[in-house]
Amino acid sequence: MRSVAVTDTVVMGGGSPLVLIAGPCVIETQTQCLETALRLKDIASEFNIPFIFKASYDKANRLSGASYRGPGLKKGLKVLRKVKEQLKVPVLSDVHCVQDIPEAKEVLDVLQIPALLCRQTDLVVAAARSGKAVNIKKGQFLAPWDILPIIKKAELAGSKSIFITERGSSFGYNNLVSDFRSLAIIREFGVPVVYDATHSVQLPGGKGQCSGGQREFVSALSRAAVAFGCDGLFLEVHTCPDDALCDGPNMINLKELRKLLAQVCAIEGAL
Repeated sequence: MRSVAVTDTVVMGGGSPLVLIAGPCVIETQTQCLETALRLKDIASEFNIPFIFKASYDKANRLSGASYRGPGLKKGLKVLRKVKEQLKVPVLSDVHCVQDIPEAKEVLDVLQIPALLCRQTDLVVAAARSGKAVNIKKGQFLAPWDILPIIKKAELAGSKSIFITERGSSFGYNNLVSDFRSLAIIREFGVPVVYDATHSVQLPGGKGQCSGGQREFVSALSRAAVAFGCDGLFLEVHTCPDDALCDGPNMINLKELRKLLAQVCAIEGAL
């Protein structure tokens, strides 16, 4: 399996240490992002875990038009640039359309293709041609082997800096389940694999106009994924998830992160 160098110090896969991708679902305020990113950086440093800060500048795939989307491209990238420059950490955010990529690639270290857009050829190809690392989130409607043509699509566009994030599979209505065989299957395609523990406990549309979630299962699923074998762990965190403007039910409280990282590091060290 090849490795993907996000920066000189953050490398995904290829036998490198487990990488943490963490942050709030969406940018709420600049102060929130800077304070959360600093605390995340400090906690990750305690465990010598390479860290990428994530926060979306726009959530363009919400069920309800009334849902909070974020500050938008220009304001959001300005916030993420401050996080990157002041805290010296790489940053990741979703890109929802080809037109965003020229501006986004000037700030982001990782362009993320949302799960619901992972089959959008023009978007995947444009991201692959950006020269940046690309995280493709596997759609919850796809079998693990269905991600291979998407990987090939990005590779044919000229990129080898691709990794895949598993975020659960649809199971009936308003529910997701995790099949950890997916991690091994996707790794066989030669790319690093990340496990998104927080979106895997999401209940899509489960609250009618927005998604619900079962954050009480995040820690157990994270431990299982690391034990099974993954190259990164994706966690959405918030200082007060119940007050979050987006995806609160599936985010974990920042104060719980230290205990979780201690557990997954112990598991990784035993492998």
